[in-house]
Amino acid sequence: MSTLLSSPLKPAHQHRKWSDGALLVVALLALWQMASSLLGAEVLPGPWLTFLKLKSILSDDDFPDNLRVTSVAFALGFAISCIGGVCLGLVLGARRLAGDIVEPILMAFYAIPKITLYPVVLLMFGLGLYAKVTFGVIHGIIPITIFTMNAVRNMRPVFARTARACRLSPVAYARYVLLPAAVPEVLAGLRIGFSLTLLGTLIGEMFASQSGIGHMLMIAMGRNDSQTIMALASLLFIFATVVNLALLKWHQRLVKAP
Repeated sequence: MSTLLSSPLKPAHQHRKWSDGALLVVALLALWQMASSLLGAEVLPGPWLTFLKLKSILSDDDFPDNLRVTSVAFALGFAISCIGGVCLGLVLGARRLAGDIVEPILMAFYAIPKITLYPVVLLMFGLGLYAKVTFGVIHGIIPITIFTMNAVRNMRPVFARTARACRLSPVAYARYVLLPAAVPEVLAGLRIGFSLTLLGTLIGEMFASQSGIGHMLMIAMGRNDSQTIMALASLLFIFATVVNLALLKWHQRLVKAP
């Protein structure tokens, strides 16, 4: 009986969800156009002008190479942030004393404006891929570590007792107990780490690179080219939104799973 009642409600709920999303997009575009009309297209280009500029950028011969450079740096930075953050979070969460000592240090480091580390990173890695990856990692790894550590700390104590009773090795304990129990909160950390790693990579390209989308933004800022700035910002916004929605959907499925 409950199945018969819930099945027609699900498509209606899905339809309402899509319609609410469409209304939100239309409202944001309308507000954008209003702000452009008030400030002027030279200060804030409207949606249509931004779309035309983005189309021109995408058809430019140099754009694929810049996109490739940014994609490689971001992919490496995010992969290192994910693996390093999850592993470090599992260790600090399982070792509560170590976590209590390291957590304030991580939070203090995270509060430092990362741009102040630019001279140090530049001296260590120079202009190139490694500097951009480093900027991405120092932005993204700490949130992933904190979320993973808190997920392990909030794990039900019976899991740890069962692992001790089964005499699991530390690696098996992390693989079969800690990580599965922490996955939902780890995904929440990955969503934040994804956005911050992308931000860090772009900052690295703005200050420590001669190519990439961040470098394109830096050139546009120097020329006061508001259309290019808005077009690239819109492209990055769309990319980050799509990936975050995918991660959110995955997170919701894991939370609802029995």
